Amino acid sequence: MPLTVRRATMAEKWLTGHFLVASRYLRDPNFAQSVVLMIHHDHQGAMGVVINRPSDKTVREVWEMIGNDPCDRDDRIFVGGPVPGPLLALHTVQAFADHQIMPGLYFSTDRDELDLIVRKKKVSLRLCSGNAGWASGQLEGELEAGGWLWTKATIDDVFADHESIWKTVTQRIGLEIMAPDLDRAHLPSDPSLN
Repeated sequence: MPLTVRRATMAEKWLTGHFLVASRYLRDPNFAQSVVLMIHHDHQGAMGVVINRPSDKTVREVWEMIGNDPCDRDDRIFVGGPVPGPLLALHTVQAFADHQIMPGLYFSTDRDELDLIVRKKKVSLRLCSGNAGWASGQLEGELEAGGWLWTKATIDDVFADHESIWKTVTQRIGLEIMAPDLDRAHLPSDPSLN
């Protein structure tokens, strides 16, 4: 029987700015142990990017392949999902934003803006190739069937180490399910030390 304890409330009807994590009921291998940041979600459909699946390419290598001026940034490009699309940047520079995901977090796909962003060394940045997309009503159906669990995203988590973010987000979701009234500000960072 599908897990249905985390149904969207009216306040959470649209999940822009949330993380999705596939439950055991979602069998799509594209999302096994993936953390998906929802960039857009409304009655017309939804789009997000996987933030914890690095590719084998760096920004420097991709910039050389597409013929831009050399870039010395060695960050990995992430596989944002199974849907092909333009290179997409998650970042914190409002001046280069196509769209705001949540206060202080933006995304851009404009090639000229991406070129400027990657040259700013102190900017938090995650570049993704591809995305995860859902047609109108599709994500809602998957949520209703128990295919996804979700929690509010934070900017720190978006740019956290890709190897630890899945564990961090799934632990948060577990706490929200098992103890929804606990104030997380008073919980130890590692409950096993209690």
